[in-house]
Amino acid sequence: MPIGFEADEVWKARGRGFQMGAIQPEGVVVHLTGQVAWSKDEQIVGAGDIETQTRCCFNNIQDLLAQVGGRLDDIVSITTYFTDRAQLPTIQKVRSELLAADTAPVSTSVMVAGLGHESFLVELAPIAVIPTARFKAPE
Repeated sequence: MPIGFEADEVWKARGRGFQMGAIQPEGVVVHLTGQVAWSKDEQIVGAGDIETQTRCCFNNIQDLLAQVGGRLDDIVSITTYFTDRAQLPTIQKVRSELLAADTAPVSTSVMVAGLGHESFLVELAPIAVIPTARFKAPE
């Protein structure tokens, strides 16, 4: 789990589901491809629904991390791409529900004109560090 920190001289994360800084723990660094609201059969999940799509992205991330012994709280950094500024509070709400405040990753959010499919509203690209004792090589 990353060790998060803030500085008195810098603006605060204030429960938005991220840290201002994170110290990378020892372990195996895992980079994941940006995850979108696709089922395993590449069907759109939650068309038009930012909350459902965000949850789908996190479910995909959770399933991928589990393959190598990881969990959501192993994420040290996440980049969020979204298509409408009005969606950001919902994305942050879901993120703060799924990522504990004391171990939340650092975060960058980028509003984009579009994603890989016109129905995608959000894409999450995480980096995780899985403790060596828990890491298992992919099959």
